[in-house]
Amino acid sequence: MEDRPRRAVQTVLGPVAPDALGPTDAHEHLFLNTPALPGEAFTELEPMVAEASAVRAAGARAVADLTPIGLGRDPRALRLLAERTGLHVIAATGFHRDVHYPAGHWALDEPEDALAELLVADLTEGMDERDWQGPRPQPGPARAGVIKLGAAYQALTLPERRRLAAGARAAVRTGAPVAVHCELGTMAHELLDLLLQHGVPPGRVALAHLDHNPDPGLHAELAERGAFLLYDGAGKVKYHPDSLLIELVGRMAEAGHAGSLLLGGDTARRSNLRVHGGGPGMAHLFAVLVPRLRKALGGDLVERLVVANPARAFAFEPTAGP
Repeated sequence: MEDRPRRAVQTVLGPVAPDALGPTDAHEHLFLNTPALPGEAFTELEPMVAEASAVRAAGARAVADLTPIGLGRDPRALRLLAERTGLHVIAATGFHRDVHYPAGHWALDEPEDALAELLVADLTEGMDERDWQGPRPQPGPARAGVIKLGAAYQALTLPERRRLAAGARAAVRTGAPVAVHCELGTMAHELLDLLLQHGVPPGRVALAHLDHNPDPGLHAELAERGAFLLYDGAGKVKYHPDSLLIELVGRMAEAGHAGSLLLGGDTARRSNLRVHGGGPGMAHLFAVLVPRLRKALGGDLVERLVVANPARAFAFEPTAGP
C-alpha cells in the first residue's frame, strides 16, 4: 500500500488527525431521501441522534456518511448529530447513479465543468443541500470530506460517466478521497480504470458493496491495484450471512490484503433502522460483526480494519496546487 504523507480527515466539525479518528464505520447514511427507495426516507434529527448514539455505544468513534448531493444530505443536521453524539462524521459530496435522480434533474444534464466546480466548493468552502441551479448560494455549515460516486449494474450511462469524471477532477484538485458505489459488486475494474484516466490512482478509491460479489480472486486483483474494498453488508441477511463476511475477511487477510479492507453497515432504508422499528440497525456492525470478527480472526486484524485502514482511506492527500 502507498506510504505517502497524509493530511487530516475532514469531518463536519473540522479537520481531525488520521490517528485520532478511531474505530470507523466506513459506510452509512445518517439522513436519506431518494425516489429510488419510495417509503424508505429518514430525515428526522432526533431519531438519528438515538440511532447514531447506539453506534457510539457499540464502540465506533467515527462514521462516514456516504450520502451524496440530491439524496437528502443535510449538513446542518449532520453537524448537530456530531455535536450531540460525539462521533466524528465524514460527509460526502458527489453524485449517485442515475436511478436516484428524477427525470429532468439538473444532475443528469449539468456540464462536467460545472459539476466539478460544485464538488470542489463543497470540499473547500462548505456544503449546502438544495436542488442547485445557476449561481452557487452561500457556503453551507460544514465541509465535505469524501467524494461519493455511483455506477449502474454492469454498465455506465453517459451521465454517470460525466459525473464520475467531474468527481475525479475534484479529487485531483483537492486531494479528497473517493468512494464509489459498485452496484451488486460489479464494474470495479472499469471504475478504477475510468478514475485513473482522470488522474485518481486506485489507492485513493474505496469500492463499495464488494461483498455483494464475494469473489476472493477478483478482490485480490483489486487490492493488488491498491484500491480499498468496502464490505458494507453487515447484518443484511438477504444478501448474505455475516459468516460469509467473516470468511471473506479471513481469506483476504491470509492472502496479504488486510490493509485493503474497510467495513461498513450501509443502513440506507428506514426499515433498516431500530429507531423506526426495523433492522439490523446501524449499530449491528460494531455490536455484532466486529466482536465475531475479533473472536474468529483476532483483535489485531480487527484493529487494522476499523482503525488503521479508515485513517488512511479518508485522509486527504497533499496536492500540488494551492
